[in-house]
Amino acid sequence: MADKIPGRKIMVIDQTLREGMQFQGLIFSLEQRIKLLEFQEALKVDVCQAGYPSAHPMEAKIVARLAAHAKANKFKIRTAALGRAFVPDAKILCDTGVDDLHFHLQVKNTITKDETSRLFHDLGATMAMVRTHRPGAVISIAMLDIGKTDSLLLTTWARFLSQDLGIDILSLPDTSGIMAPNQVYDSIKALSGADLKARLSVHCHNDYGMASANSVMGILAGACVLEVSALGIGERNGIGDLFTTAKQLKNQGLNLRVDTDNIALFRKYYEYVDAIVKEQTGSGLIQTHTPVFGEAVLTHVAGTHALGNFGTMAEEKFYLNLLCGHRLVQKYLDQNNIPHEKTQISRITETIKTQSITRGRRLTHDEICTIAASRFPRALNDRTN
Repeated sequence: MADKIPGRKIMVIDQTLREGMQFQGLIFSLEQRIKLLEFQEALKVDVCQAGYPSAHPMEAKIVARLAAHAKANKFKIRTAALGRAFVPDAKILCDTGVDDLHFHLQVKNTITKDETSRLFHDLGATMAMVRTHRPGAVISIAMLDIGKTDSLLLTTWARFLSQDLGIDILSLPDTSGIMAPNQVYDSIKALSGADLKARLSVHCHNDYGMASANSVMGILAGACVLEVSALGIGERNGIGDLFTTAKQLKNQGLNLRVDTDNIALFRKYYEYVDAIVKEQTGSGLIQTHTPVFGEAVLTHVAGTHALGNFGTMAEEKFYLNLLCGHRLVQKYLDQNNIPHEKTQISRITETIKTQSITRGRRLTHDEICTIAASRFPRALNDRTN
């Protein structure tokens, strides 16, 4: 089965530049896009989806500049652009000089046989033109969207795009962001077993907070192309996150080039994107609870977590309230170099608990220092927590 094959190679398409500009009207300048492209190259992303050239002539020029920059610097990352799957957009994409050409189309369940025949013909003409002008380009077509498309219709179109048109990648987006992980798995699993020539790609939106989980399950179901972005930035509530999905897939034995071990560089990449978002929208994407890169991931409160075996980060911060235990209090005191009598840890812990529940909040650093400096009667020190 596809989901049991260790070492299966997965291509990663970073869509931060294109999908990111669908987040609350954000715009990346040429200089910012070059910087983002350089981050992606350094992090060993396979493909950068550089923009949407048919939106405006200036956008087409910027995408062309990015493609030229990558070639001039001999980047290993491939550049791509997205457009509608018809001849006028395809011509614009071809002229940008990007390595790969990505297209999207929408097929409604109510489509008639005549409409299908006409669309098949038009798509055939578009692909013929593309192959004439850009014979070496990798062609991807996204079919919107698997969460709302009848399964039989989806299979029919998948076979046409893959077998008849011979496209390289069939992108299967949950554009509406309504699917759960098991639903994405089942949909892609069915197509992965349909003997399609095209590679399957997964692109999941985050309206229900499932995008990264859905992306992982789509790959485990048999897709071998992953479409994600930095911090999951994208239309509405975004798409799957680059780091967390890539890390999860690597942890499960799949083969991705993305350097998920370089946390420091990923943090710089994400902070750069976050700063641009904050400048233009007034609110950043990195929040306290952001997975891996938010402050909360460093923090521990419950006593059990003082063992140091939990969480994703090596650094730790501690907050003390009524749930703390001896080990957590000891770690807090040691980490903050707070003088104390080690024989008094039980009493210090009990006092912190009592004051916390009495005050109805966690204790401040100064309050903990005051408690640690207290001298408790020896008779009370034998009490356990």
